[in-house]
Formats: sequence, C-alpha cells, structure tokens
Amino acid sequence: MREYLLTLCITAAVTYLLTGPVRKFAIVAGAMPEIRARDVHREPTPRLGGIAMFFGLCAGLLVADHLANLSTVFENSNEPRALLSGAALIWLIGVLDDKFEIDALIKLGGQMIAAGVMVMQGLTILWLPIPGFGSVALTQWQGTLLTVALVVITINAVNFVDGLDGLAAGMVCIASAAFFLYAYRVWVSYGIEAAAPATLFSAILMGMCLGFLPHNMHPARIFMGDSGSMLIGLVLAAGAISITGQVDPDALKLFAGSEKAAVHQTVPVYIPLLLPLTIIAIPAADLVLAIVRRTWRGQSPFAADRGHLHHRLLEIGHSHSRAVLIMYFWSALIAFGALAYSVNSASMWIVLGVVILSALGLVLLLLPRFTPRVPRWAQALVPPRYRRRGPVAEPAAATPRTPGGEAAPAEEEEPRTPVAAGVNGSVNGATALGARSRFLDRRKAGSSR
Repeated sequence: MREYLLTLCITAAVTYLLTGPVRKFAIVAGAMPEIRARDVHREPTPRLGGIAMFFGLCAGLLVADHLANLSTVFENSNEPRALLSGAALIWLIGVLDDKFEIDALIKLGGQMIAAGVMVMQGLTILWLPIPGFGSVALTQWQGTLLTVALVVITINAVNFVDGLDGLAAGMVCIASAAFFLYAYRVWVSYGIEAAAPATLFSAILMGMCLGFLPHNMHPARIFMGDSGSMLIGLVLAAGAISITGQVDPDALKLFAGSEKAAVHQTVPVYIPLLLPLTIIAIPAADLVLAIVRRTWRGQSPFAADRGHLHHRLLEIGHSHSRAVLIMYFWSALIAFGALAYSVNSASMWIVLGVVILSALGLVLLLLPRFTPRVPRWAQALVPPRYRRRGPVAEPAAATPRTPGGEAAPAEEEEPRTPVAAGVNGSVNGATALGARSRFLDRRKAGSSR
C-alpha cells in the first residue's frame, strides 16, 4: 500500500507542477477557443491540460517500475506497456483536436486504433463471467471487439461529461478510488497477481486527477480538453478491461459450502463485470440520452448541444459549484455502493443505506424548486434567497432646479450597448495574461487558435 501511495503522490505532484507551465504554453500556442453557445464559462480559457496529465502518467509508471514490489507488475505482465502505448496515441490525437479541432469521425477512428494497439500488446478481455454458465472463454475476435467497444464507450462517456469546471476529473477520481479498493482487495485478499496491473492503473489515475483538480476547480484556470478527457477515459477503461477479462473468477474459490451460501458468495464474482459499468453509469447515461436526443431531432450524434445532465442542473437553478458537487455525490453513491455490495452482498444495511442516500440525493437535486416560507425570527439563520422580501419604498429623487427656481430639463441618458456574456474589459483567473483586447487583436490579425 505504501508503494501505491508513493506512486499516487508522485503522479499528482508531477501533474500539479506541470499544469502551470502547460497553461502558459497553451496561451502562447493559441489553444484558447472562443466562447461557444453550449459553453458555461464566460472567459476564454486555455486547454491542453492533458499534456500535464500525460506526463504525470509517465512519471507514475516510471516510479512504479523502480519500486521493489510494483516492479513485478512490469516483469510478469505487458499491460503497463500496452497502456502507455495506447495512452500516447490517444493523447496525441487529443492535443491535435485541442489545437485544430479535428473531425469527430477522425477522433473515433483514433480511439479505435488506440484500443487496437492495446489489444495487440495483450491488454484484452479473455473471458467473461456469465451468471448461470460460469466463465465463458472468448475467441480472439470476440475479445478484440468487446475490448475496443468498452474503450470507445468509456472514452466518449468521460468526454461527454466534461462540461463543467472540475466535473470530469472529480468523477473519474471518485470512480478510480472505488475501483482501486476493489482491485486491491482482489489482489491482497485472494492472492491473485493478475489484479495488480488494474490496481496500479487506478492509483495512477487518481494521481492524475488529484494533481489537475486544483487548477480546474471553478473558476477554472485551464481545461483538460480532449487530450485529458480521452486520456483518463482510456486509463479507466484499461483498468476495467484488465481486471474483468484477465482475472479468472474460479481463482476466487468462492464455490464452497451449501447451495444457499454459494449463491451469496458468488455475487462478488460478477462485480468485476458490473463495477466498470457502475463507474461510468452517469457518463454513460448522459451519452445514451445525448445520442437519442440528437438522433430524434435529426442531428448528428456528435453534434454539440446544451442538453447534458450538468446543463439541466444549471437550468433547474443550481449554481456551478453545487451542480458539480451533486454529480460527485451520485458518482460516489453508485461506485462505492457497488463496492460495498461486493464485500457483503447479504447485508440489508448496505441496501438500506443506498436507498436513504438516494432519497437524500433527490431532495438535493430538486432543492431549487422549493422556496419555503421562513418565519421572521429565523430569517437571520437561512441564506438570503429564503428570506422574505417586503416592499421597499425608494426615496424620491430630488428634482434639479435652475438658479431661477425653474425645474431643470432632464438629462438624456446615454444609450447603453448590450454586452455579450463574457465580453468585458476585466481579467480574471481564467483569462490569459493580459487584457481582453490582446486576444481580440490577435484574432483580428488572423492568428490561429
């Protein structure tokens, strides 16, 4: 565990320290797109945050290779090298997209090629635990197709949910924490060495997200862009593929005792198959709803809009930070609920706790819809939005008069030009190093973005 924590801390430190220089590089390189109709932020913000995350990944793998216990992962398995190869390819595609905005079909092809590279180096699904049949071995083509499909779905699910400051990095960090605990338990408790690569991938992924989050929380100073969202999606999928398709459920030796006990004991066997799905449950649901919504309207499934789950939370009335925290809550509830159920599937307290927390989540979700009447004596104890607002009489403005006592003619108000959201003369933490006019001048000069 100490070596895993060291790997996590090194990955987080490298990612955190490199994000600042990467932000300055993104500004100089012009990787600052204009505000789009679907965007929530109001200031042009640099992207390319995935560069720092990729070097954090490389640092984590390099440190783990030189540790006493984790070095055996590299000796006994080729999966870390397969992950690095696929991550380098998908990261390069993401960097090009952050700078030049390449076509969606080209990105989809790149995702499939990156998944194929990992399959060619041994990171693939070999069998699946099917309820009622046990372990079902897959042919080479079946394993390849299933692996590529899982990688592509996970990458796009994480990419779709990357719409608010800190949302994607936080949700993936929560998911990878739950996955780390499960993989570590399988490795240590059952002595299955095949679970070690998935445990390492999860620890490194947590470090990447934790190192990037301080720069990405609202208001974000830098976005991870597709170079970051596709990268963490691929690492998350690699861990799921490793422990789902490489760990033989029969090695857990749970098929013992009475038939009733065997039924309860075999539940954790299928958790490796279900846990990856619960980890990306919210992003996957958002992905499916987006595809159905856009296809129903006659649009392309890859056409961007403002109908994602985080956009709906903002429309309900939640603030930016509260919408992110609500998404964190549901991700943690699903991931850690499945983890707790895998540890003790016979406990009704786990199910009852999940139900109570789900009800609490629904109350928090619909909270902006309710404005309760608070007594006057308790108004000082609640936020201003719940206080009663009585009619306030505005003092009459004094009429200016001339020295002769006559009323002076009213001065005509200067016409006010409406300003678009995010277009002002000030500079905040999410803007570049100078005044806004500098970027406008650069765009007028025809420089590339």
